[in-house]
Amino acid sequence: MKINDLFKLTMDKKASDLHFTMGRPPVLRIDGKLQLTDYPALGEKEIKDLIHGILTEEQKAYLEKNKELDFSYSCPGMDRFRINAHFQRGNVEAAFRRIPSIMPSFEELGIPDIAYEFIRKPNGLVLVTGPTGMGKSTTLAAMLDVINSEREELIICIEDPIEFYHHNKKCIIKQREVHVDTRSFPEALRRCLRQDPDIIVVGEMRDLETIATTITAAETGHLVLATLHTPDAPQTIQRIIDVFPPHQQPQVRAQLADSLQGIISQLLLPRASGEGRVLATEVLVATSGIRNLIREGDVAQIPSMIQMGAKYMMHDMDKCLKDLCTKGVITKELALSKVRNIMQFEAL
Repeated sequence: MKINDLFKLTMDKKASDLHFTMGRPPVLRIDGKLQLTDYPALGEKEIKDLIHGILTEEQKAYLEKNKELDFSYSCPGMDRFRINAHFQRGNVEAAFRRIPSIMPSFEELGIPDIAYEFIRKPNGLVLVTGPTGMGKSTTLAAMLDVINSEREELIICIEDPIEFYHHNKKCIIKQREVHVDTRSFPEALRRCLRQDPDIIVVGEMRDLETIATTITAAETGHLVLATLHTPDAPQTIQRIIDVFPPHQQPQVRAQLADSLQGIISQLLLPRASGEGRVLATEVLVATSGIRNLIREGDVAQIPSMIQMGAKYMMHDMDKCLKDLCTKGVITKELALSKVRNIMQFEAL
């Protein structure tokens, strides 16, 4: 069993993920569902050999010491893979996320048109949110590719690890990988403010220091694109505020109210046909009304503002689910399992 053969199988099956786990054959995630491959079950030695075969000596030492390692891997003629190697019950295992080599367009991904407006802003904060595995990194990469084709800017990307490779078109793009090109997200963010960027891309806002530095960068005249593991726009705003100590929260609300441009929250859902997945989205646009609610800490009123904000190209997740269900793209059962307000959904 060779790892490149498994990578090729992942590509051929159009799987999003590949998993190595003890006592099971390699497992693929196809359209959101796990499927066993026809390979024999993996033992401790097989998994270790497969993983170590694509690691440098430094990476092997880091994995053995820290029991976790995030990295990316690619070889000619294949897609890239974002990999998390980890230990489970004393044995090394791994999860591989496939990163397509061809950058998909907004239309292919189903990204709402308002995203074009967000990325054409001269400054401010644009967030792409959603649970793990919902395509946030792909959406962010597609947005960056549009900027790269339209504008002449200096872009600094901070990622852990680098997923999509971007080639300079009209822009100069610098992709910095945490633990390879920089020590941490906060350190890279502080330094990049001295590197003359026009646009900053933060792969993930994962801690207080990263969130604080990201908001500061958006305040100081830069356009900042970032992702966050939150399910919808109101919870995204609340999560950002709550990560700070209570005495700092009024200031953070004011900063966020001034700098936020918009939020796209997303889910990837299996199609009713059984083939492929479709993107469902919620969109918040930072209108003056939204900014006032953030500044006053009245996040509970934001869902109502989103529902009434159609003229600003806003919509909530339930409205998107209803549209997809009505068109027969997803099943009603799936839509009902994802909606937040079932009674309102039935009324829609």
